[in-house]
Amino acid sequence: MKFSLLPKEYLFFDLFDQMAERATGAARCFKDFSIAGTFDHAAIEKMHHMEESCDEVTHEIIDRLNRTFITPFDREDIYSLAHEFDSVVDLIQAITNRMLLYKLDNAKNDDLIRFAELIERSVEHLASAVRGLRDLKQSAKISASCIEVNRLENLGDNLRDEVLSKLFDNASDPMHVIKWKDIYMEAETVLDKCEDVANIAASILIKQG
Repeated sequence: MKFSLLPKEYLFFDLFDQMAERATGAARCFKDFSIAGTFDHAAIEKMHHMEESCDEVTHEIIDRLNRTFITPFDREDIYSLAHEFDSVVDLIQAITNRMLLYKLDNAKNDDLIRFAELIERSVEHLASAVRGLRDLKQSAKISASCIEVNRLENLGDNLRDEVLSKLFDNASDPMHVIKWKDIYMEAETVLDKCEDVANIAASILIKQG
């Protein structure tokens, strides 16, 4: 029997492709829930399954990392990329859960929709950057996607300040303010986390360049 220390590197990239697909799906579902203004138990369950599926991919990446002698890029970067990308989906799930917990499950909110659209676009560009790591000849495309994620995070900062200002100006019910402030801050945190993942992808690109 032949034994090779060389890893099947494409398996890591296949797994990252799966993670990108699941994260994109979660972001799209969150936008759909926001547009419909429906964060009911069915939505919670659907997002829960997506988060679990992403966790499974993350665990497979880490398990394979522990069993592989040679990796396509630094082991620390593979671990960080998987962990932080998974955190994006964790945060999206957390907001979805909180909408029901705060009894905002039938609250259609235009500002939340704007956040959801930014999150979807950010995750889509993030997914494109991560998929691109399979072929570093796509370095220009990867860099462009990372830059776009950073730009969207800046838009998220501006949107957060705008909606919080409006929330406080129109405050009448303190509990309403507390609930929506938390939701908006968490939504902006998703964009921050996307930027963290984009920075890891950009760092890998530089190291491998």
